[in-house]
Amino acid sequence: MARLPVGSEVMRQVLAVGIGRDERRRAALSVVAPGTPLRDGLERIVHGNTGALIVLGFDPIVGEICSGGFELNVGFAATRLRELAKMDGAIVLDQACTQILRAAVQLIPDPGLPTSESGTRHRTAERVSRQTGYPVIAVSKSMRTVAVFTAGERYVLEDSAALLTRAHQALATLERYKHRLDDAAAALTALEIEDRAAIADIARLAQRLEMASRVTEEIAGCLVELGTDAGSIGLQLEELTAGTSRERELLLRDYRPAATAVCGATPDEPAHAADRALSGLSADDLVDLPSVAAAIGLGPAAGMDEHVSPLGHRVLGQIPRLPQAAADGLVAEFGSLQKLLSASAQDLRRVPAIDAGLASRVREGLSRIAESALLERYQ
Repeated sequence: MARLPVGSEVMRQVLAVGIGRDERRRAALSVVAPGTPLRDGLERIVHGNTGALIVLGFDPIVGEICSGGFELNVGFAATRLRELAKMDGAIVLDQACTQILRAAVQLIPDPGLPTSESGTRHRTAERVSRQTGYPVIAVSKSMRTVAVFTAGERYVLEDSAALLTRAHQALATLERYKHRLDDAAAALTALEIEDRAAIADIARLAQRLEMASRVTEEIAGCLVELGTDAGSIGLQLEELTAGTSRERELLLRDYRPAATAVCGATPDEPAHAADRALSGLSADDLVDLPSVAAAIGLGPAAGMDEHVSPLGHRVLGQIPRLPQAAADGLVAEFGSLQKLLSASAQDLRRVPAIDAGLASRVREGLSRIAESALLERYQ
């Protein structure tokens, strides 16, 4: 699974317009994840029973609120950070956290900026973060905690052992969800082959895909915070989530044919809209199948037992090494899964992207999928 980058790119993400709350949190905490030089320096400060105030970035705005202190412009080192924290005043680093620019600085942010903090150091940290847009770290001497302030939010670093426990519990939950997801996907494939799929069957698979996605996001957040302490959790997550995003994409494309008639809309736009609506469901709505069906464009006016025919994207997606352009061409030509299943290899060759060899492979693949799905269902 991709990790959030560390350094100036993280700062760019933190400051980006429209970045989500969870993404801001991950971007901020990835800078101080275990294994980074900055985290090493912070742990030295905490173990030394010293407080600190650290600004992660410098520009004219930061310069205006800095008073006193001295310029350093030296390379970052955890030991240097620890020694400089012994002095009164804040420390200013560059965005990439590779240079210590200033130390023993008094920060004078706008006192009119809102803050919910009570301690002097934490109040200053929140206001500086709000005024400059840069993350600010406050290390509490008395509480021995590290808090990161960014974009009006406060994130307290958790102990790696607690994060690991939470991540392993989430992995166990995801494994259970994955089993149910695989069962729902296999059941829907068999029903599609028989042309008996109903709205409830599609909503059930969409529901389980979204549940798995939310647990995956929680684990991904733990991975960012754990840094090098994550161990093999990332590999386990990749194994459990392999193919789920593709399954979700093909499901939503399969059952959004009518919306492609919207003026100016591409065939993928309705699926993207359904994906956003599904992601936006509350926890209560996600456990309600009619709400899920409505989110993906199959309700609520229609009954949950109403028959729905797929275009064929999901089943074609199960044929190994079938190019996406060829799959899209087949769906555009035949218009439904049932027509694809009844088509001969010669019929399939009508599609420009399909040659004789590929047509035979698609025909054999469809027959194999149909036989396997029905055999598994009725065993």
